[in-house]
Amino acid sequence: MPWRPRPSDRFYRFIVRTGLALRWLFRIRVIVTGQDHLSPVAQHGPSRPVVPGRGAVFAITHFGYLDFAFAELLLWRHTRAQLRFLVTQGAADHWFAGPAISAAGHVVVGYESGAHAYDAAVARLRAGEYIAILPEAGVSRSFRVRECKTGAVRMAAEAGVPVIPVSVWGAHRLMTRRHGFSPARAWRAPVRIHVGAPVTLEPAIMAPSADAPAATEALRATLQAGIDACIADFP
Repeated sequence: MPWRPRPSDRFYRFIVRTGLALRWLFRIRVIVTGQDHLSPVAQHGPSRPVVPGRGAVFAITHFGYLDFAFAELLLWRHTRAQLRFLVTQGAADHWFAGPAISAAGHVVVGYESGAHAYDAAVARLRAGEYIAILPEAGVSRSFRVRECKTGAVRMAAEAGVPVIPVSVWGAHRLMTRRHGFSPARAWRAPVRIHVGAPVTLEPAIMAPSADAPAATEALRATLQAGIDACIADFP
């Protein structure tokens, strides 16, 4: 096992501020709708916004390699909160990305089983942290939201926190599969984000007879509706 640094909020803030600086450098225009769903209110509940410090699962679309970064910058701008992402063991083993993933405090999904990562994510959610998941489990090359894994809805239900759907369109033009980063393409590029209404799930969804796949399909449809809204008025 290679050496890895301990999680550090100071390092996380450095990464976020680096992202903000790059956005400013390339004059990237971020257009957001639905941000009212991130405003603090007295409690969670159906159609109620997320409350800073009370935990939530952020389900983010995955058309490009930078979608996650724009979701984090959005949340940081709104509440100065940090997203903890579920990342693969392969990424955590990378010589360059691995130390950064460890220092940022993300949750690593092992090669053999994701049970440990699942339990760790639920514990963090119950402690009031924000966990981010890319439920499609891979980049969608069709630019339609693919079939999603059930982990997002299951861990949200078990932890008693909402799922926040975040649809990102345009970041794939900056970097995606087989298309590396291009400064010329990034210059003044627009990125469109739509935050859907929080989805509150009943703990009963965890029962063996419950239909977690149905709740996951509803989440996929919500994410796609957000993408459609982004496309409709994309510059």
